[in-house]
Amino acid sequence: MQVNPYLFFNGNCEEALNYYQKALGARIEAKMPYGDGPAEMPIPADWKTKIMHARVTIDGEVLMASDATPGDYHQPQGISVALAVEDPADAERRFNALAEGGTVRMPFGKTFFSNGFGMCVDKFGIPWMVNSPKEGM
Repeated sequence: MQVNPYLFFNGNCEEALNYYQKALGARIEAKMPYGDGPAEMPIPADWKTKIMHARVTIDGEVLMASDATPGDYHQPQGISVALAVEDPADAERRFNALAEGGTVRMPFGKTFFSNGFGMCVDKFGIPWMVNSPKEGM
C-alpha cells in the first residue's frame, strides 16, 4: 500500500506543478488534461486543457494533483504537505521558494525539535511544513 498526498487546485494545477518543478526539483511524471477524458464527460470547453490528473515525484516521493472540477474547489484546511530535508540550508532554500508570493505562518528557523522548521501557504493555497529534523527525530 502507498499513501500519497493528492492536491486539488483552482484551475492553476499546471502552473503549480511547473513552479514545484523549479522550486523543489519536482519531476512531472504524468499529466492528463480533462480533454483526454471520454467525450461524454461533462466538462466545459474552457476546462479541456486543465489537469484531470498528474503525478510528480519530489526526491522520489509521490505527490498527485489535479484541477478540481468547476465549482468543486475548496481551499485546503486541516492539512499540510510536510517536507523533511536533511540539510538545513537546503530546507531553508525550499521553504523560501514555497513561501515566495504566499503567506508565512511560521518563519523558518531553528527550534527545540529541529535544525530548521517553517510553515507557509504557497501562492497556490497549499499549506507546507518544511523541516530539517534533528538526528533521531
